[in-house]
Amino acid sequence: MSDNPIYILAVLMLIEGCILYFSSQKWAAKFFKYLPSMFWIYFLPMMANTVGIIPSQSPVYGNITKFCLPASLVLLLLSVDIKAILHLGKTALAMMGAGVIGIMVGGPLVVLIYKHWLPPDAWKAIGALSASWIGGSANMIAVKEATNTPDSVFLPAVIVDTIVPYTWMGILIALSAYQERFDRWNKSDMALIEDLQARTKAVSAGGGGRSIGKILAMIGVGLGGTIVSLYISGKMPVVNNLVNTMTWTIIIATVLGIVLSFTPVRSLESAGSSKLGFAVLYFVLASIGAKASMSHIAASPILLLAGVTWVAIHAVFLLVAGRLLRSPISLAAAASQAAIGGPASAPVVAGIYNPQLAPVGLLLAVLGNIVGTFLGLCCSYLCGLVGKI
Repeated sequence: MSDNPIYILAVLMLIEGCILYFSSQKWAAKFFKYLPSMFWIYFLPMMANTVGIIPSQSPVYGNITKFCLPASLVLLLLSVDIKAILHLGKTALAMMGAGVIGIMVGGPLVVLIYKHWLPPDAWKAIGALSASWIGGSANMIAVKEATNTPDSVFLPAVIVDTIVPYTWMGILIALSAYQERFDRWNKSDMALIEDLQARTKAVSAGGGGRSIGKILAMIGVGLGGTIVSLYISGKMPVVNNLVNTMTWTIIIATVLGIVLSFTPVRSLESAGSSKLGFAVLYFVLASIGAKASMSHIAASPILLLAGVTWVAIHAVFLLVAGRLLRSPISLAAAASQAAIGGPASAPVVAGIYNPQLAPVGLLLAVLGNIVGTFLGLCCSYLCGLVGKI
């Protein structure tokens, strides 16, 4: 084993590169269906640490997070279409809001229910999970770093974030067979679906190709976002136990990405800015996994039970909102998967219910990405208060 920074970076890059390559191969699709690439990019560095290939402690890990996380957030948010999200319709946005509220309320509730069986700082893991289940993995990692969540607590959260969302996705897909029956019982307003279909027909990915100039521009935007975020965050006040320098860095990077989405810079998405953003994000995840240990999995069973309870609370909020708003179950499913699943799976679930609703699922998931970090930090704060009761 070597603690040389170049060696550590090479090992982490090799792991991430191999996982992303194999996950893109058709013959490996079934394998990654059950344990997605995000899990392996975290798990394999942990195993490399366990068997002594790389060290468990190194300044490299902290520097990767410090410099790469802001860049990934900026790149991931470049393609956000705020106008398209606002035009989705009141009911679609209301259902997404109900699902998010269910996550925000459910987090502190499961802390209250299970805190006697979990480590004292497990509320930080639940706070990080709330960010993932409102937005996505980028939000989860952002909140993890902003709240200084210990790696021993974060690993069980990653495991729960792998198992529960995919199980819930399977349940939502199974429920699609009963959507007509539910909509009749609920007296759902089906005109909403027709209106949303018309509104989202024009939403499509931008065209364009990848060139050396665009690749350099994407790298420049990512690096520039990091430099600006770190500079401004260094000037901001620190509030103990709530807002630290890393919190400000994450918030500033998120705002910067959203602001840039209103400028011509958003055209870099046609060259793959979000793909580059995910690649950088996964590198941060690999560095976090490199600091973890297999012994951390011991807390997983109770946290897994808490996650199941949490999703049940989320489902109740959606069911009540759907009943009050007379929302078709397809919108409820799209909103739920947009929150808990994210941009990759939300269009799939929405499309199973109605092929024309796939863009709705995607845009709702993008909305979750935008607010996930902010609301995840709020939920973490609430979980912390409950944990001290």
